[in-house]
Amino acid sequence: MPFDRAEISAHAAILNVAPPKNLGDVIYSFRYRRPLPDSILNEAPDGETWIIRSVGISKYEFVLVTDSPILPNPNLALTKIPDATPGIISKYAFSDEQALLARVRYNRLIDVFLGITCYSLQNHLRTTVGGIGQVETDEVYVGVDKLGSHYVVPIQAKGGNDILNRVQIEQDMAVCAEKLPNLICRAVGAQFIENEQIALFEFEQNGDDIAVVSENHYLLVPPDEITEQDLTAYRQRLAGRA
Repeated sequence: MPFDRAEISAHAAILNVAPPKNLGDVIYSFRYRRPLPDSILNEAPDGETWIIRSVGISKYEFVLVTDSPILPNPNLALTKIPDATPGIISKYAFSDEQALLARVRYNRLIDVFLGITCYSLQNHLRTTVGGIGQVETDEVYVGVDKLGSHYVVPIQAKGGNDILNRVQIEQDMAVCAEKLPNLICRAVGAQFIENEQIALFEFEQNGDDIAVVSENHYLLVPPDEITEQDLTAYRQRLAGRA
């Protein structure tokens, strides 16, 4: 169901209510931060839900997708990583999201998770993409593997009670396809979970939707908190995958 931003003011006049002062913020909130009203959600068939996709500057569509929130698996095994975050960074991080991105960066968790050597290219990349309009990516990495292939890794990060948003992940993939088409895109989501654990997800395009390819959970700890039992368990994991 397509609509454009100007329709909000037009329908506010029809309903005889004051239009929002910031029309863009209304769209942003319901795309990324807040659930849609029940009057809209109830129009979706069982097992599906609505998302709002951008299809141009100030142009959008309500689209039905499978109702499957991207949530950390509570039964997934935990991996301890020696914490290399500078103390001064931990002390002065401005938000959960910034603290998460910093810990992922300083502990090279993208390298660990994806198995390639990665470098942070840019934080909070804001650009425009044809057919979508303006998009923003929390952080972009570039990387290389042992065969010389080059990668681009867009990151979406969520702290606190926020949930990874599939619309943002779709847009990350679109940015990579348009701006760096010769690189292999591996889209990643990062999420703080309980007790300072970090969940990392890798996504791929699955038809008109996205799917989780892999998920790992990490805990940053002082080096002396990684025990012989931990290392034995990690060796057994590796042997089981061989």
